[in-house]
Amino acid sequence: MEYIDSKYRKLNLTRRFFDGSKGYFAAAVAASLAATVLNALTPQIFRFSVDSVLGGGKYTYLAGHLWILSLLLIAVAVLSGIAQYICRSNTAMAGENFAKNMRDALFVHVQKLPMDWHDQNQTGDIIQRCTSDVEVIRNFVVNQLLEVFRTVFLVVTSFVMMLYMNVKLSLVVLAFVPMVVLYSAVFYRLIAKRFVDADEAEGELSTVVQENATGVRVVRAFGREKFEMDRFREKNEIFAKLWIRLGTLSGLYWGIGDLITGFQVVAVIVLGTIEAVHGTISVGEFIAFASYNTTLVWPIRGLGRILSDMSKAGVSFERVDYIIRAEEEAYTGQGRKEGTGRTGTFDIRFEHVNFAYESGKEVLSDVDFSIPQGYTFGILGGTGSGKSTIVQLLTRLYELEDGQGRISIGGRDIREIPLEQLRSCIGMVLQEPFLYSRTIRENIAACAPGASMEEIRRAAETACVDESVMSFPDGYDTLVGERGVTLSGGQRQRVAIARMLLQKAPILVFDDSLSAVDSQTDSMIRKALSDDMEQATVILISHRITTLMGADQILVLNQGRVEEMGTHYELIRKQGIYRRIYDIQMSQDDREQMGGAEDGGI
Repeated sequence: MEYIDSKYRKLNLTRRFFDGSKGYFAAAVAASLAATVLNALTPQIFRFSVDSVLGGGKYTYLAGHLWILSLLLIAVAVLSGIAQYICRSNTAMAGENFAKNMRDALFVHVQKLPMDWHDQNQTGDIIQRCTSDVEVIRNFVVNQLLEVFRTVFLVVTSFVMMLYMNVKLSLVVLAFVPMVVLYSAVFYRLIAKRFVDADEAEGELSTVVQENATGVRVVRAFGREKFEMDRFREKNEIFAKLWIRLGTLSGLYWGIGDLITGFQVVAVIVLGTIEAVHGTISVGEFIAFASYNTTLVWPIRGLGRILSDMSKAGVSFERVDYIIRAEEEAYTGQGRKEGTGRTGTFDIRFEHVNFAYESGKEVLSDVDFSIPQGYTFGILGGTGSGKSTIVQLLTRLYELEDGQGRISIGGRDIREIPLEQLRSCIGMVLQEPFLYSRTIRENIAACAPGASMEEIRRAAETACVDESVMSFPDGYDTLVGERGVTLSGGQRQRVAIARMLLQKAPILVFDDSLSAVDSQTDSMIRKALSDDMEQATVILISHRITTLMGADQILVLNQGRVEEMGTHYELIRKQGIYRRIYDIQMSQDDREQMGGAEDGGI
C-alpha cells in the first residue's frame, strides 16, 4: 500500500509541475514519432534499390528509376531532420519549464518552513535537493519519458516491417527482447539503494564545501586548513567509492547486455543468410531486416539506461517530496479565526511560558512578565539561559505548543495574528547579523525597498554607521561581499540596526546586537536610538550591564527561569545575580564614569 501511495505521489508531483509544458511535450512526442516513421522507411528504400538492381525479384521495374529512390531517400532525411529539430527544441522548452516550476515551488516552500525543520536539515543537502535532484527529475520526466514513447513506437513499427518481410526471423528477434528487458529491470532494481547512498553522500559533500566556503576566514584564522582538507577528503572518498562501485556494476550490466544482443545479431545473420541462400527472402529484404534489427538493439538496450535513470529519478523524487511534504509555518493557530490588520497596541505579555526544543531539554520554565507599550525592556542571562528563545517565540520562529503558556501583543494571542502581520510589527537585529552579498544601500533598504537615499542615510546616522560608510570609496554603493565579510563585526551590526530602523516597526528587538562595538560607540548608538524611538517598545538582550542599565525594566534569566526583575537600581540593591555581574563588569572608576549614563540610554 505504501508502494502504491509512493507511486501516486510521484505522479501527482509530476502533474503538478507540468503546467505550461504539456503543449511542448506533446509537440516533442509527435515530432519524435514522425521522425521514427521516416527513419523506418530508409531500410525499405534500400531494400527496393538492392532488389531492383540484383534482379530476380518483383522490383526489377525500378532499376531504371533509381533516381526516384535517391530523391525519396533525400526527402526522408530532410523531413527526419526537421522532425528531430522540432522534437529537440520542444523537449528543451518542456524540460526547462518543468524544472523552473519545480525550483520556484521548492524555493517558496523552503522560505515558509519552520525553524526546527531548518535546524534538522543541512544547508548543503537542501541545496542539492533543490538543484541536482530537480535536474535528475527533469531529465527523466522529459527526456527519458519521451525516449520511452519513441522506443515503444520504434519497436512496434520495426516489428510490423520485419513480420511483413519474414515471420521466422521476426520471432527470433522477439525472443531476445524479453530477456534484455527483464535482465535490465532486475539489475537496476537491485542497485536502486546504491543510488540513494550516492545522493546522500553528495549532499554531505556539498555541505562540507558550503560550510568551508562560508567560514573560510575562521578556517584560516584558526589554522584549520588541514582538518578541513581531511574532512573533505573523507567525504569525497566515500562519494567516489560509491560511484566507482556503481560504475563497475554498470560495466557488468553493459557487458552482459552486449553478450545477449551479440547472440541476437549472430542468430539473425546466420538464419537470415540461410533464408537468403534458400531464396525464402531476397538480398534486399535480408539487408533491410538486418538494418531493422540493428536499429532495435540500441533502443532496447537503452531501456536499461532508462530504468537506471528511473531508479535515480525515483530517489530524487523522494528527496524532493521530503521537502514538499514538510509542513509550513502555521500562519494562524488551528481552529482560530484569522485576524486582519495590525493589533492596535503593542504591549507584550508572556504568561507562564514553558518551551523545549526538539532535543527535549526545557529551555524556558514558567516565564512570566509584561512589557508596557513604549517601554525599554532589558534581558540579562548567561549562555543557554533562554534569552534568544524569548525573541524567537515572540516572532514565532518557533511555535509555542498548546498548554505551555500564552504570548500576546496588545492582549491578542500571537498565534491568532497572521505571521506576515506579526513579523511586520517586530524589527530585530541579531548578534550575528546576516547581510546580503549586495551594496550597503541595498542591505539597509532590504526591508523598505522604496526608501529614499535620504531615509537610508538618516537610519545609518542613527545607527552611527553613516560616517564609516562615507569613508569607503564607493560609499553606500560599496559591495559588502558574502555575508558582509568586507565589513567589521561592529559595522555589520550597525548596518543591520539601520536596516531595522528603516522598517519602522513598533516593536524593536536588539539581541546582543551591540556586542561587537566598543563601549563608547555603544553609548553613542544607545543615545541616538533613544532619541529616535520614543514610541517604540524595545527589547534589549545583552551581556553588558552598561547596555541594559537605562532600561525601564530588566529581566534576569537563570537556566530558563525568571530569577530577578526590576530597574537597574532595584536589582543592584537586591544583591542577587544582577549585582554580582555588575560588580564583575564594573570597576569603581567605571561606575563613576557611568554615573550619568545610568540615567540615559535606551
